[in-house]
Amino acid sequence: MSDQGEQITYAAAGVDVEAGDKAVELMKADVRRATRPEVLGGLGGFAGMFDASAIARMERPVLATSTDGVGTKVAIAQALDKHDTIGFDLVGMVVDDIVVCGAEPLFMTDYIATGKVVPERIAAIVGGIARACEQAGVALVGGETAEHPGLLDPDEYDVAGAATGVVEHADVLGPQRVQPGDVVLGIASSGLHSNGYSLVRKVVAHAGWQLDRHVDEFGRTLGEELLEPTHVYSLDLLELIRTDGIDLHALSHVTGGGLAANLARVLPSQVFARVDRSTWTPPPVFSTVQRLGQVPQADIERTLNMGVGFVAMLPADQVDLAVRTLAGRGLTAWTMGEVTALESARVEDGIEVVQGAKGVDGGSVQVVGSHPA
Repeated sequence: MSDQGEQITYAAAGVDVEAGDKAVELMKADVRRATRPEVLGGLGGFAGMFDASAIARMERPVLATSTDGVGTKVAIAQALDKHDTIGFDLVGMVVDDIVVCGAEPLFMTDYIATGKVVPERIAAIVGGIARACEQAGVALVGGETAEHPGLLDPDEYDVAGAATGVVEHADVLGPQRVQPGDVVLGIASSGLHSNGYSLVRKVVAHAGWQLDRHVDEFGRTLGEELLEPTHVYSLDLLELIRTDGIDLHALSHVTGGGLAANLARVLPSQVFARVDRSTWTPPPVFSTVQRLGQVPQADIERTLNMGVGFVAMLPADQVDLAVRTLAGRGLTAWTMGEVTALESARVEDGIEVVQGAKGVDGGSVQVVGSHPA
């Protein structure tokens, strides 16, 4: 029988409310910059509020929403004790899914679960989220930090987020716009982004490589390469959508499942997209992972983005303008394939054809050729 005189406090159970309050104070300056004129109220309310007057004036506004995390990339941040970039991965994974349908992301919330609230660490994580939101033109209107002692180790944490955007119904991008003759335009990734880290970490561990190992092909340490933040494409793609002379038909965010599967999701069922590997060279991290783990080509392409962060479909006569527009924002883009009618498609024997993905009865994609040596 327990001692009836013993007092058990929340702090004794492992939750430090004062540490949470300190974390909020440390992150305030960053969060204040991640705003928009439509935001009402300030940090600390029970709900984030956003003035929707502009939406109400739209002819047929369609709200778009997305939620995601960053997977096991957090393990790299924790191992390196560097937490100010993981927020870019979170914002990229969440916000850039919204742009796929042509919507402008408006606001975002975040959630952090940790074994122990270390104010400086939480502030670094949220600071990264806020800076990425500022870069994306998105307001960070709220968030939550939860301390889970006994469930997570003191230095462990996970992050998740959700965002909402809006688009006129008449401007929604997607399979309904894609036509035979469209060009498949690849847009470069900044590296691994935030998918496939379970494979990458397994390969690295199997090879016995440490995160502080300098890798000549990377020009930096392995840990620095693996922690490279996801590029946030939101404003880049919105500019592409709004550029006179460009009639963008569809976008695909190359995340879990790889290039072929994510491209197939945004194609109509009656078309075929042929993508040629010879049109680009993946950054060295991809070939290094494949070589170290002897990862089969099909498996690595289903897991990693292979240097392609986004794909756009548009008419052939608009490709040059699109490439110049993206170059003006520091992004490399190139023609990687074309769309044809399925019934007349040139399908190469013995090479996998991916049809639809993630429950979508979409189009067919075949990736052919080899990357330049």
